Amino acid sequence: MLNLIAASAFFVLIHFGVSGTTLRDALVARLGQGPYRGAFALASLLGLAWMIYAFRHAPNVPLWGFLPGFRPATYVVVFIAFLFVVLGNSTPSPTRVGMESKVAQGPQIAQGIVRITRHPFLWGVALWAVVHLIVNGDLAGVILFGSLLLLALGGPLAIDAKRRRAFGEQWAQFAGATSNIPFAAIIAGRNRLGPALREIGPWRPVAAAVVYLVTFYLHGRLGPPLG
Repeated sequence: MLNLIAASAFFVLIHFGVSGTTLRDALVARLGQGPYRGAFALASLLGLAWMIYAFRHAPNVPLWGFLPGFRPATYVVVFIAFLFVVLGNSTPSPTRVGMESKVAQGPQIAQGIVRITRHPFLWGVALWAVVHLIVNGDLAGVILFGSLLLLALGGPLAIDAKRRRAFGEQWAQFAGATSNIPFAAIIAGRNRLGPALREIGPWRPVAAAVVYLVTFYLHGRLGPPLG
């Protein structure tokens, strides 16, 4: 279990201790944007692989135990998580890596799922993590999925802070047209759901359904690598 704790701590610390902080700004200034991103991506992949390996080999320490009755709700929530992830990865946004300059387009870049939340990918990860945390019900699951949930919920704050430092008023104009918390900008009247649904269109949800079904099939064939 100590190996899993160490792996999770490493993964969390490189994100909260580096990404989104002034330390990141200093490293980018010294190394350059490209080398920094490459090094950080490599560290993240190694950290994630370490977490998965440690999780697979962690002892089984039940807490509230496996919850089979929660399975039907799990399928629905995980599909919603896939929707957020696929829609987020297929929609331009200044919050995505490499698309920071799109903040210059102002509120006009807030289209599709970005009208609903400017961090759809991370909210998808958050939903996926919380479901797996609940269903697994053991100590290893709490450590792994709890760490990923913490990152998914804290990541938007770090990204927003990073963009705010870099783009100032341009970021403020974009952020004013959307929200971190899903649907908050729409409920507040700063955006509208109708245009969001039209801009999302039919192909993105279909793609999300295909990815979900393929993942579900492989999950059953290969076993539960992460719960």
